[in-house]
Amino acid sequence: MQQEQTTIMPENSVAIIGAGPGGLAAGRWLLAHGFEPVIFEAAARVGGQWNSASASSATWPGMRTNTSRVMTAFSDLDHAPGTPVYPSQEDMLDYLERYAFTAGLLPHLRLSTRVEALERAPEGGWLVRSVAGGRIRQDVFKRAIVASGRHRTPQVPEVPGLDTFGGSLGAIHAAQYNGVERYRGRKVLVAGCSISALEIASELAYGGAAKVVVANRRQRYVLPKLIAGVPTEHVMFNRASALLGAVAPPEALAAGLKAKVLSVAGNPAQFGAPAPDENIFAAGITQSHHFLPAVAEGRITVAPWIRRIEGGRVLFDDGSAFDADGIVFGTGYRLSLPWLGADIAKAVDLDDTHLDLHDHSFHPDLPGLAFLGLYDLVGPYLPVLELQARWISYCFAGLRPMASQAEMREGVARSKAMRAGPPSMPMNAAALMFAANAGVEPDPAEWPELERALLFGPLSAVSFRLAGADALRDAETRIRQAAMAFGAIIGSEFTAEEHGICAMIGRQAATSAA
Repeated sequence: MQQEQTTIMPENSVAIIGAGPGGLAAGRWLLAHGFEPVIFEAAARVGGQWNSASASSATWPGMRTNTSRVMTAFSDLDHAPGTPVYPSQEDMLDYLERYAFTAGLLPHLRLSTRVEALERAPEGGWLVRSVAGGRIRQDVFKRAIVASGRHRTPQVPEVPGLDTFGGSLGAIHAAQYNGVERYRGRKVLVAGCSISALEIASELAYGGAAKVVVANRRQRYVLPKLIAGVPTEHVMFNRASALLGAVAPPEALAAGLKAKVLSVAGNPAQFGAPAPDENIFAAGITQSHHFLPAVAEGRITVAPWIRRIEGGRVLFDDGSAFDADGIVFGTGYRLSLPWLGADIAKAVDLDDTHLDLHDHSFHPDLPGLAFLGLYDLVGPYLPVLELQARWISYCFAGLRPMASQAEMREGVARSKAMRAGPPSMPMNAAALMFAANAGVEPDPAEWPELERALLFGPLSAVSFRLAGADALRDAETRIRQAAMAFGAIIGSEFTAEEHGICAMIGRQAATSAA
């Protein structure tokens, strides 16, 4: 390959690695505040996971989002008219390409350009080594953002005998799943209890597979996509629950969350699945609209985890067995940044699951470098990605003060301590954290006509365009429309249950302050 000389980029240029939702949001907000983003993308199109032609995409034909179009959108652009409640992969790719166009990002894209290294530059700043068309290029930027996505490298657990599995359809990860067609009339084992595992198992069960068995280490509580016609994340991931979660004791949170989940979704044991752990935080929560009904109908059998594989026979921990034609592992992804400089990886203590940063974004020893969207989130991603992108761009532009060295080191210490806790972060807690950092979290009490919508309506991206930098004139109208969608929040009068939650938040906050 031919290597060009190193180019020192203008001071206001910012390298962004990845043109998925996070990278596009970063580019949009940097561009709005005087920077010239340069967005590196290995694929020939933007979209990240939603570009099915990308080598790192884990989408499959017919795949739909598990969050509604209201919550799977940025604040500047709604989905096209006629988009279903749960957009398809094609809908999402179209949306992200329109977003890139309307945000003016097309001239800033370097598509079909693979980043091979991100390193400290000897003269200061950050060196990006990339390859495109057989040519190696090196550029030095004062600032850079890593937005390459978390869900890129499949994680398959160690199972004795897996390498000798003799089923005719073989064993794959969910990232390689390409639809139900090849599994019609066949016996399939799906391993895992993630959303993708349950969605694939459901598609197989209703799509003509002869038998579907789901094996997992622990049964999670399973939420449907809709609760009384309202998208689940509108109900479960609102501002009120995040505020309560910030002040209530863990045992009270667990009890309240479990009661809510049981009231809207029931216990998996009622459908014929194993009973989850009594502690809902220990059990975990997943989502699938069709999985539990398929179990109740006998279309899916639930088994314990795999003990070993002998040819085409899978033996489970309870001694039962299943002769499988194929196995699909819906067992998640590991964090993989192979091109990250060794000293950077060491500074953030990168492993397959974690990296230690101040509020998931900055490190005191890496000035000018930010990380965006590399956390494992429960709930919708796009509103959180936008808020994080706004905070980072505001810090770079001087609109918000960068945290001090001491504050960042405290943040890194918190991150290290969190390694012992749950691997995932609720999206509403993450959204409020980034919004507070960006100075754009509205005080619901200052908007009496919107207070109920802000507290109990969907935590959409536009709900953070009321106050602070980049407030929108039509934000109030759009927030009200989003809250009223699906008949969820009608009027400004609080229900008795909502009054109780607000009172609990007030009491807990007062107790914590005392």
